Amino acid sequence: MFSACKPHLSTTVLLLLCIVTPAWGATPVLRVLAWPGYAETEVVQSFERQHGVRVEVTVITSDTSLWQKISARNKDYDVFAVNAAELQRYIASDLVLPLSTELIPNTGHQLARFRELAAIPGLVSGGKAYGIPFTYSEMGLIYDRKQIAAAPTTIAALWDPRYRGKVIAYDGGTHNFSLSAQSLRLKSPFRIEAADWPRVAKQLIAMRRNVLGYYSQPEESVQLFLRHKAALMFANYGMQQVHLLKAAGADIAYVIPKEGALAWLDCWVITRSTRDSALSHAWIDHMLGEQASRLLTERQGLASTLVEQADRRPGDRLLWLQPPEDTGRREKLWGRIRSGDPLVRVMAP
Repeated sequence: MFSACKPHLSTTVLLLLCIVTPAWGATPVLRVLAWPGYAETEVVQSFERQHGVRVEVTVITSDTSLWQKISARNKDYDVFAVNAAELQRYIASDLVLPLSTELIPNTGHQLARFRELAAIPGLVSGGKAYGIPFTYSEMGLIYDRKQIAAAPTTIAALWDPRYRGKVIAYDGGTHNFSLSAQSLRLKSPFRIEAADWPRVAKQLIAMRRNVLGYYSQPEESVQLFLRHKAALMFANYGMQQVHLLKAAGADIAYVIPKEGALAWLDCWVITRSTRDSALSHAWIDHMLGEQASRLLTERQGLASTLVEQADRRPGDRLLWLQPPEDTGRREKLWGRIRSGDPLVRVMAP
């Protein structure tokens, strides 16, 4: 590749210039943080061809991992996908940029309820929009129809002694504490009161007795479910896991419990340290295109914000995620529960 080296200079100076002088025509790079299945190869390649750039995709598998990467190395990424309930702490920490929605014309193709950004909790701050809805799903229950004849009607099924050693659970403290609080019928699964922490933690310890394995990624959950012939799974990725299990030939069904299912809405966001704001906006616009939307639904089983979800049942109750009272505490206590600590050690300062 041609560089700005001059032939009449000394060899030493020539080598130094070749090292420190950037090559002409270097391909721009867009650095993306995305959840599994969000940035399909074809979608990435079409964006690269259209804009003459290279896209580097890093896959994340938990809200905690995402926060650690962005809060510690914001300058290493340009654009990322984050849950609407988590977005406010990125805004508060000045880690993300307000969006110029006029640079994202494909928002005009979204369903009306996703175009009204101010009506969606967490996306707007100080009158400025920071996130564009991309996909969503509820966290229901997946069960093996050969082992469980009648569909579970309540999330209490995760604690049912009949399924001891037969449950697959998600490895994440934020959602698991909400699930536990919901099972105890607390006022809000997202706001645990000081007096309720021991009860909620004890409930998760009790569920641990039924769990044969924890997963982070949807593909990992499928492998665990099939390899160990599990009976029941808390589906953190919802229909994405249903889609993968059915594709693998599993005889499973999916249900929203009567208490309602926790539901997430993921959005595209631009980092404060993006090297190219216009290119980052172009990525978000591209992800709202027909190709990305179609593959998201067909290949991953996830919902698109461009079309209505065909299998949504009228009676299903969804509880949209909200920022928890203390994410750090939830994750710290979850780490102790996950490692097998008794309640007294879990609740220790």
